[in-house]
Amino acid sequence: MRIKRLYLFLIKSYLGTFLATFFICLFVVLMQFLWKYVDELVGKGLEFSVLAQFFYYAALSLVPMALPLAILLSSLMTFGNFGERLELLAMKAAGISLFRIMRPFIAFITLVCIGAFFFSNNAMPVIQTQLYTLLYSMRQKTPDVDIPEGSFYRGISGYNIYVREKDPKRQLMKNLMIYDFSNGFENAQVMAADSGRMSVSADKRTLILDLYSGESFENLRNQSNSMVTVPYRRESFAFKEILIEFDSNFSMADASVASNKYMAKDLAALTYSVDSLKHKVDSLANHNFMEYRGSYFNRSIYDFKPVSRDSLANYEQYSIDELWKGLSLEQKSKIFDRFVSWADRQKAGEEFSAMESFTYAKSMRRHDIERHRKFTLSFACLVFFFIGAPLGAIIRKGGLGMPVVISVVLFVIYYIIDNMGYKMAREGVWHVWCGIWLSTAVLFPFGVFLTYQAATDRIVSLTELTVVKAIVKFFKKKKGDNALKGSTDEYESK
Repeated sequence: MRIKRLYLFLIKSYLGTFLATFFICLFVVLMQFLWKYVDELVGKGLEFSVLAQFFYYAALSLVPMALPLAILLSSLMTFGNFGERLELLAMKAAGISLFRIMRPFIAFITLVCIGAFFFSNNAMPVIQTQLYTLLYSMRQKTPDVDIPEGSFYRGISGYNIYVREKDPKRQLMKNLMIYDFSNGFENAQVMAADSGRMSVSADKRTLILDLYSGESFENLRNQSNSMVTVPYRRESFAFKEILIEFDSNFSMADASVASNKYMAKDLAALTYSVDSLKHKVDSLANHNFMEYRGSYFNRSIYDFKPVSRDSLANYEQYSIDELWKGLSLEQKSKIFDRFVSWADRQKAGEEFSAMESFTYAKSMRRHDIERHRKFTLSFACLVFFFIGAPLGAIIRKGGLGMPVVISVVLFVIYYIIDNMGYKMAREGVWHVWCGIWLSTAVLFPFGVFLTYQAATDRIVSLTELTVVKAIVKFFKKKKGDNALKGSTDEYESK
């Protein structure tokens, strides 16, 4: 009964910290994500509902990145607080081992890992599809018209607009020049006006330009009437209204634009796609091999019948060089042209086959990477717990100071290794499983080592680690050499 109360106390202490750190980490990675796509959001006049939907799906898509960091930080803080407040020491003094203390946490993290797998397999394909569709729709949306002063604005298709000065109070543009290429460059129209105003129609599908006191020049090179060809037309006006088709409404694209992407598939669909693409790559390789065997240089002569040699016949001996010298220049030119065209065809065929094989192999690797990532998130959460919990018990520091620093350093190391392995797997330098599981394989022994040290009550200081000792020794040596060099220079100067 007391153990159950203890477990309940431990879970309550951890759960609040875990939720707080998770939302903090999610907010941080979300800001980094939004900074990456800020150009897709600014200047588009997107409605609040569209932005809210985008933030929602972006936050959900970043859960795989925020969850391991939150587990690491919350484990460090919780066990650091236990050690700092001597609660961990009291539990050990009562005869409760560290593994027994960690038992409810392990059960909770196991449930989180299982939930993370189902989230990656079932929810992430839908989330990624919606997010990709939103991004595609926002990229296709026409940006709001914001004509700058003193430079040409080319944001409207078929038009170049120049405004020398703007009056924000009167919402007036002064000294306008408009180049209309909507009917082609040959039929360009140029308009100049002293001032003008710009507005949008009620349905947001038409841009209205009201011009005052100006002239227009239109090239009529390709137009003619029944009497005489008119090269151009010039018009002076006191007021002129121009209507430009400009759809500024936001329209959501069809989800089918992302339905065939690797990120929009679950584990079963990814496995099927990997097998199908592997079969295509192998079939293409076999086809190219058989085609090469039957190429020009590997042709076999079929239906060959040996001819009996006539002992009385006198055979003349020929050489290739003599035959070549006996050809005329025209014959040699034809032979050269024939072989050059054959070589070009062979080169084009080989390049196309290589490009086709590369495309299939790249798509297969992308699908295989996504398939492995369904599992790496769960294992990363487990590994980070077995790093954070014993490390917090060792350093015995809670709060947001030391745990945050250590968590950020460890997560940056994990992210660098994971990103390096991902790139190696994506480019085909390493096997997919080797590149994707590299970060977990590197940090897992570190977690086992820390858990063993914390369970045996061995306090590990940084200077006890061999690598750190070598670095400290190196810097001490460099410092001594610099001091010796400084004293030598001082002696020589005297």
